[in-house]
Amino acid sequence: MSELKILAVSGSLRSASYNSALARAAQKHAPGDMAVEIYEGLRDLPLYDQDLDTDTPPAAVADLRRRITEADGLFIATPEYNYGIPGALKNALDWASRPSRGSSLTGKPIAVSGAAPTNFGTVRAQLALRQMFLWTDSDVVRKPEVQIFRAHERFDETGNLTDESTIALLRDLLDALDRRIRDRRTIAAS
Repeated sequence: MSELKILAVSGSLRSASYNSALARAAQKHAPGDMAVEIYEGLRDLPLYDQDLDTDTPPAAVADLRRRITEADGLFIATPEYNYGIPGALKNALDWASRPSRGSSLTGKPIAVSGAAPTNFGTVRAQLALRQMFLWTDSDVVRKPEVQIFRAHERFDETGNLTDESTIALLRDLLDALDRRIRDRRTIAAS
């Protein structure tokens, strides 16, 4: 079996973000045939501007699109702001979704997750992401849903995911992403 390349994107810019910690946990707990690379360029992306979206887009945008295209799948960890996804993540996805026909997100297998200190986790933000990915015709893993609520109780003070049931759920999500990618390859080869 060949190793799968997954690009993990945290929707948070905060240095002590639970979602960045979740992306690192995905890297740590990924199946043995999966390499998870963490995208660090969210802060570098300019606000989406169609005037800049030319054959030679800004370097940070070209890099994002290239990384998504080269990845076998995406792992997204989103916070929830005002019942939705943060602006920085929305901006990245707006850039990645262009051009609308054949964008780097078209058909891309994606696992969605999120962590928040509230009692509802990131339920609404994940719903918003799933709705966006309908438009891009991305292949979103439906289950399991990883909505980490009361995140401050599941990560230690250095950002390590310590809750065993949450680790098991994260592993299940990564396994489902792995299967989705391999199933797509099988179908494409037949």
